[in-house]
Amino acid sequence: MSLNKTIYTISLLLGILSGAVAQKNPFITNMYTADPSAHVWKGRLYVYASHDVEPPRGCDLMDKYHVFSTKDMKHWKDHGEILNSSQVPWGRPEGGFMWAPDCAYKNGTYYYYFPHPSGTKWNNTWKIGVATSKYPAKDFVVKGYIPNIPSMIDPCVFVDDDGQAYLFYGGGAKCMMGKLKDNMMEIDGELKPVVGLVDFHEASWVHKRNGIYYLSYSDNHDGNRDKEGVKGDNRMRYATSQSINGPWEYRGIYMEPTDSYTNHGSIVEFKGQWYAFYHNSKLSTDKGKFNDWQRSVCVDKLFYNPDGTIQMVKQTTEWKK
Repeated sequence: MSLNKTIYTISLLLGILSGAVAQKNPFITNMYTADPSAHVWKGRLYVYASHDVEPPRGCDLMDKYHVFSTKDMKHWKDHGEILNSSQVPWGRPEGGFMWAPDCAYKNGTYYYYFPHPSGTKWNNTWKIGVATSKYPAKDFVVKGYIPNIPSMIDPCVFVDDDGQAYLFYGGGAKCMMGKLKDNMMEIDGELKPVVGLVDFHEASWVHKRNGIYYLSYSDNHDGNRDKEGVKGDNRMRYATSQSINGPWEYRGIYMEPTDSYTNHGSIVEFKGQWYAFYHNSKLSTDKGKFNDWQRSVCVDKLFYNPDGTIQMVKQTTEWKK
């Protein structure tokens, strides 16, 4: 064997041993998923997602949640269904409407936050439900909902370095935030509007890097869709602040539209690399039956500029770990 072939063979083997394989998007293909909320617990990355049904009938039949996890960003485990609308005692009698969730951890307990209406007139009876467990991916039991807050969706619960938790949520161009009590189920004080955001629509998400708070969200962009409906609309924007309470400074767009009418994202660091989670409709498109309500969760690497601003995320069908 020549020296060049020997070097090539060794390099190839080292690449295989180091795990240099492709991560494909979407990374969950056995079911339709959307609205990924990503968190790292004890060295493992978990994704809490909503679930689009087959056959599609719009967002009203989204009635259950699955959780997925990985230890290497290559192999994903489906932990199965962790909650559905029939398990919500105060919920809408007709069920459905289990939209974008989030999860938080504090003092040995995992808190699962989910929007769900309490009445038949779903659009003005939203509650932010809370289920708890001692485990990140099983045994969640609904404990109630956060009382005395306006009817809105898309909860994001951010736990700061000092252990204090905050609720961000909203929709329809309105974003609000408030400090949570130690029980993680009540607002301590009053909610206040989040100001400084440009073209906010929904899907607020908060993360922290190098002492700077980042609030990302989906905007109201409504692009020109082609005849097949495969040009996306919502873009992902973000703002930053020196304080969790603001003021927030708008920074720009970090993700262009996917092929889906909606987008909903989360940003998390895992093993030294930052990632942007989002959803598209590629899986339903590949099956020749594009539908905005058959979405699939995706992930791509996210990078920052030296000044802390976020580089535009490159959406891929696969990437190297």
